[in-house]
Amino acid sequence: MSSAKDNPQAGKGQPLPKKEQDLFKSVVKHYETKQYKKGIKAADNILKKFPNHGETLCMKGLTLQCMGKKDEAVVLVKQGLMQDMRSHVCWHVYGLLHRADREYNESIKAYKQALRIDSENLQILRDLSLLQVQMRDLSGFLKTRNTILTLKSN
Repeated sequence: MSSAKDNPQAGKGQPLPKKEQDLFKSVVKHYETKQYKKGIKAADNILKKFPNHGETLCMKGLTLQCMGKKDEAVVLVKQGLMQDMRSHVCWHVYGLLHRADREYNESIKAYKQALRIDSENLQILRDLSLLQVQMRDLSGFLKTRNTILTLKSN
């Protein structure tokens, strides 16, 4: 484990240059369109220059999890989360990983942590509301859906 002294970016959200930001957007796009090999390749390109970029590590882990490499995925996501604990992307990915393992309560905790960082992210709110209704947390579901409706009314 590296300490914050070894890694001054730990928990601070290391911003990427424009080229790597575009590559990161392509990683997300490839994940969403289920082009996992292309997503891994783009993530590796970012990680060559920025090996400790938390969000990229998490997205690579999520993509690997979809490819059936669960053990490697868990390690990467946890490593990414340790590198950037103040990133809503990292916490969202961590929640998605727990949801895939049917650890719904842990997933809800991760989504709520992501919402503490970015309280107006509709995708995280949607994911949280679906899990809340599945776990029969109707009061939490009601609050989450009201938040979504309030945000969408703008």
